[in-house]
Amino acid sequence: MDPGLDLLAADLAALPPSLGPVRLVAVDGHAGSGKTTFAGRLAAALGGAPVVHLDDLATHEEPFGWTERLRRQVLEPLGRGEDAEHGVYDWVLRRFGGPRRVPAAPVVLVEGVGAGRRAVRPLLAHLVWMELDAAAARARGELRDGPELAAFWAGWALAERAHFAGDPSRPHADVRVDGVTGRILRNTVGESFTRS
Repeated sequence: MDPGLDLLAADLAALPPSLGPVRLVAVDGHAGSGKTTFAGRLAAALGGAPVVHLDDLATHEEPFGWTERLRRQVLEPLGRGEDAEHGVYDWVLRRFGGPRRVPAAPVVLVEGVGAGRRAVRPLLAHLVWMELDAAAARARGELRDGPELAAFWAGWALAERAHFAGDPSRPHADVRVDGVTGRILRNTVGESFTRS
């Protein structure tokens, strides 16, 4: 049991809806910063909130070209109070499969690099930033994925750097989470949430 996580979950559940009846919450940060793990923990603290993984919507050719797919397949249905369905990209076969269902729950999490991007921010109830610098996050990701994906990581690092240079999420975050410990940090970027 994590009191900080439980408090964050309670605060999120109490927010006004931001997308139809849904409170859309983004978990953003560098690749390898712990977004998926933290989103899973937060979803559990929220009683099983659905999680949309942007890795399921991105592709090799368009690592950040998922905005329209997210809008059409996920955000528009949720905004109408309807369950959503989206295709799931297979990173081995290099094509979409699926579909994956996303219930129109009171809180829906979207996790992935760029989840807090400019095109999505107006629809967010809250933005979480995983606080781990790009080099440390990349080292963790490379260790996790093994040497066979070293070329992918080299290309990814360039794409990620370009994305955050033009559309940074961190300055807009409501809360930061330590990417190593998973603890919610004091003195958040947006100063709107200060529990530890």
